[in-house]
Amino acid sequence: MPILKSYGACLRESSFQCPRSHRIDNYKRRNVKWRSPQAAIIPDFHLPMRSFEVKNRTSAEDIKALRLITAIKTPYLPDGRFDLEAYDDLVNKQIENGAEGVIVGGTTGEGQLMSWDEHIMLIGHTVNCFGGSVKVIGNTGSNSTREAIHATEQGFAVGMHAALHINPYYGKTSLEGLVSHFNSVLTMGPTIIYNVPSRTGQDIPPRVVNTVAQSPNLAGIKECVGNDRIEQYTGNGIVVWSGNDDQCHDARWSHGATGVVSVTSNLVPGLMHELMFNGKNASLNAKLLPLIQWLFEEPNPIGLNTALAQLGVVRPVFRLPYVPLPLEKRVKFVELVNGVGRENFVGEKDVQVLDDDDFILVGRY
Repeated sequence: MPILKSYGACLRESSFQCPRSHRIDNYKRRNVKWRSPQAAIIPDFHLPMRSFEVKNRTSAEDIKALRLITAIKTPYLPDGRFDLEAYDDLVNKQIENGAEGVIVGGTTGEGQLMSWDEHIMLIGHTVNCFGGSVKVIGNTGSNSTREAIHATEQGFAVGMHAALHINPYYGKTSLEGLVSHFNSVLTMGPTIIYNVPSRTGQDIPPRVVNTVAQSPNLAGIKECVGNDRIEQYTGNGIVVWSGNDDQCHDARWSHGATGVVSVTSNLVPGLMHELMFNGKNASLNAKLLPLIQWLFEEPNPIGLNTALAQLGVVRPVFRLPYVPLPLEKRVKFVELVNGVGRENFVGEKDVQVLDDDDFILVGRY
């Protein structure tokens, strides 16, 4: 109480000191030039997840050398949770057949259907189990720069070797905004920028890429626009991976691409390895094209999910809104497997046509 009383007395005393003239105050207000407030921007300030420990870090140069990167599928249990046993088996098959990197939680891996907790857990699990045998590239991109920064901090904190970043989709930004978005995450570690206008609704033009390419952390571009665009970049010394399986052979051997980020390699990793490592092979490319075209008749990963279920390597569980391909296309897949050769596909079981009732569709997980 004495403290409160003395404080009140102080206030009362101060009210009688130095009365100010309202006339002077009004004069000052009229004659002071107004200045707009300055935004408080702190560049490259990432806390608390940022680490400068480099002992176990991968350099962008290590990522640039990868030729076969698989956009790995995420399998599910009947209740919609991750089936880590099936996932580990899929990753092991990639490693055994020569894949040098995996994209975790990308479009193919259905990162868009994961919570961030699930996303970072799966990246950390992959690093923990396989990080010594394959480069783990976490899809930590977002249309929110804040989320992209936070997820990328967490991804590198759990040990991923590189990040995959898409341009902001739906709520699109300007070209200057694209540069700022990418620069906000490039400071954290090796980064692959992913350009797929068919999904984002916005192309990342070469002048944006050429600007952010000044960062030593830019490993390269996953490019889905086509081989002419790829050649633009490779002619300027920028590393590019084809994002289109049906174009990757020509991209690799005729347009300067380093390799491919592949969906098809989930099914036939050995053949995709041969396509990327052993020189031009038009006959093998032609042999794979019908399978690749089948995979993308519906939006990815619908075809891949259906195929892996019919091969018996994952449970036939779909997180909605994805649903299996219709029966006639499931029958067609069996024919394609027999044409390419069952021995070239992952898994040990005979391929089969699943009935509609065999599939489990999960809306809440």
